[in-house]
Amino acid sequence: MRYLSKIITVLFTILFAWQNIWAVEQDYVSVDLTRSITSVQPMTGLVLWRTHDQVDKYASATTLEFSYCLACKVVTGKKDGQIQYDWSYFEDILNDIASRNHQGIIRFRYENPGNTEVGATGATAVPQYIKDMSDYKETYNNTESGKTYYADWTNAELKWFTKQFITDFNERYKDDPRIAVIQLGFGHWSEGHIYGTQLKLGVNFPSKEYQKEYFTHVSNTLEIPWGMSIDGGDSYYSPVADDEELLALEFGAFDDSFMHAGHELASGSGWNEMCWDGIGKEYRWIKGICGGEISYYTSNDQKNFLNPNGMYGWTWEAAAAKYHISYMLASSAPGGKYATVERFREAGMASGYAFRVSDCRTNGSETRLTVSNQGIAPIYRDAFFAIGNVQSETSLRGLLPGKGMEIIIPVALNDANDLQIVSPFILPNQKIEFETGEFTAVENIELHNTTSTIKKIQDGQLVIIRNNVKYTLMGQIIQ
Repeated sequence: MRYLSKIITVLFTILFAWQNIWAVEQDYVSVDLTRSITSVQPMTGLVLWRTHDQVDKYASATTLEFSYCLACKVVTGKKDGQIQYDWSYFEDILNDIASRNHQGIIRFRYENPGNTEVGATGATAVPQYIKDMSDYKETYNNTESGKTYYADWTNAELKWFTKQFITDFNERYKDDPRIAVIQLGFGHWSEGHIYGTQLKLGVNFPSKEYQKEYFTHVSNTLEIPWGMSIDGGDSYYSPVADDEELLALEFGAFDDSFMHAGHELASGSGWNEMCWDGIGKEYRWIKGICGGEISYYTSNDQKNFLNPNGMYGWTWEAAAAKYHISYMLASSAPGGKYATVERFREAGMASGYAFRVSDCRTNGSETRLTVSNQGIAPIYRDAFFAIGNVQSETSLRGLLPGKGMEIIIPVALNDANDLQIVSPFILPNQKIEFETGEFTAVENIELHNTTSTIKKIQDGQLVIIRNNVKYTLMGQIIQ
């Protein structure tokens, strides 16, 4: 009888608890929400250089601006083993971008052919204290893009500094909402290649061993979303495509000639698409933010890519969706007939994330939401639904397109207008919007594969071999 009594007591306890839970559930009432996304979302969209003469005209249709950060302009020397900095040059850049309620796409680079920004034509942006070292010897070539000096990758101090700069930059700017994305790489414009001169790994371009060391350090250190050039998928320059440890790192990618005529495998050469494949196109966008720059292969590419009827068989919207693009530089687009401010806004809204609330209920003490991402990419920094000053503990970061989640905010929603999305990584006057509507799920994400290979032939020309046919980068068949 004693054991029977205990069993009965337990059963009644469970029943009582279940009734209480059921009663609480019954207390939830639906909240009538009506919201829409009316603008380009923070950390997404089309991008102009910050020095563009029409940056103000397009300010309402963009959220991002591009700029380099040159190490030689913030480093004043080295003392007692510590790099000495004066960040005022870069602070001016960030403040200028933020003055238009925009965030920065920031790229570090050493080489820029024909550029005079740091002194002599084609001078590198390597800090002066390194250039002054007796064992630092740059090489030079007059390339098709102009006179170019190349950083000396035999120098131990340069290799140490290039990693340390990432550490110091992250310590200063990791939580700074003025910065959205960092672009990293080596070679001309940090786009992962050089041309017009002979490639010498470990001399005028970092060795593959150092590249692995560097990108591993960046992945372990940099807390700002970052990406490398898709040329990381080219084994001629880079170790990434052949190294499972590097492919597993958390990084995104940028494509510096997006949507050119030979971009896709189906168009002939497919050079760019193969580079995407080389760095893991099917999952790269899940690991890090992806973007780039519209092609300059012809003078009309940037002017025409916003044509609603498409360019080279692809609309901007379809190309962006295929590669899960969050942002894209398009500074020459305003010179074409399609790049109206409204079309810029429309195209920007077709990139990145788009949050939707399909259900909202509250019971007087907490609020539950069913939230999905109806965009083409995740958000790559923390953002939270909130009511007033009370926010959910669940971040929207990493929520994949077509996927949903339940969000609980530990406070009642008495006024539907009080529901918002907050983030410490956007500017005070920026706003992450959401829409209301039905949850459209995506069960499977399409994966793209290629059996193409990239080869180097004797005259130094890069060619693509696919199905035993040789192509140039522009898709022309080589007999």
